Amino acid sequence: MREELWKQLSLLQWQGIITGWHDRKIVAGQEWKDEIDTHLNTARIIFLLISPDFMASKYCFGVEVKRAMERHEQGEAMVIPVILRPVYWKGAPFGKLQALPTDAKAVTSSKWHDLDEAFFNVAEGIRMAIENLLARNEAEQWRRQGDRHFAQNHYVEALAAYEQAIRLDPNSASAYAIKGYALERLNRNKEAQQAFEKARQLGFSG
Repeated sequence: MREELWKQLSLLQWQGIITGWHDRKIVAGQEWKDEIDTHLNTARIIFLLISPDFMASKYCFGVEVKRAMERHEQGEAMVIPVILRPVYWKGAPFGKLQALPTDAKAVTSSKWHDLDEAFFNVAEGIRMAIENLLARNEAEQWRRQGDRHFAQNHYVEALAAYEQAIRLDPNSASAYAIKGYALERLNRNKEAQQAFEKARQLGFSG
């Protein structure tokens, strides 16, 4: 089933957007634990292919899931559970995450006409997740550019950069907050207060 999923992601591979790795790529003579750790610690997106076998694996559940969720919580990677076969998983550490396919219906569920339909649904979800991740990365680059302008007292340029960051990531509370600071420096106080209020609505507490 992993191979069938990867076929559905072929276009993203040909476009150079993603490259994939799994433990079957470990060759003779390599330290399997070191190889797994290396990829777990560097991947930007980590798929958890959930099945009864996965949940029963002490190493998968106890080691790989733990490290994957640590990186997810730190914002270093995105973890996406993919439900292959029916199994209880909602109480797992990744149970709070949005899973694929839609409504977390297992790939082998009778909801789907065949595996192609189910994996197409998964691939669409992954594509959208990647687009969001790329947008957030670009937004972070704009924010850093804004910070450089701000530090040099170039507030007009800083404001323009922060607005670009918000356009790409409209749910970034911190981006609205720093936009507010730039507006204050430009004596646009009413707009600054609006930016600060939006930041608070999105959960900013700084």
